[in-house]
Amino acid sequence: MEIISLEGTEDTPKIILDKRNGIFEISGRSLPEDSAEFYLPVLDWLGEYANQPLPETIFVFKLEYFNTASSKLILDILSALEDIPGTKIHWYFYEDDEDMEEAGEEFSELIDLDFEFKSY
Repeated sequence: MEIISLEGTEDTPKIILDKRNGIFEISGRSLPEDSAEFYLPVLDWLGEYANQPLPETIFVFKLEYFNTASSKLILDILSALEDIPGTKIHWYFYEDDEDMEEAGEEFSELIDLDFEFKSY
């Protein structure tokens, strides 16, 4: 599988999807102009990955901020991950960022995956 590696910008998150090295991460700020178009390659990649996943997949979210449109796509990503056995979510948030912590908790209530919350 090809690696997806996108450098983050002021409006888009850094994304690394690397099956060979077991790295699955979305970090930074997510405010793309067209969230659906921006995240489509991620959803396509996860669809392909689901056919032959690693025994354990730890997907890391280290988001500082995301807009409403991005939250829908993050939920779509989490829903896609639900179909992959052995997936765990590591949801990072700044220690004083209650909004991001609560966002992760809300996602964890909607999605049937193991969430681990980590402040930094």
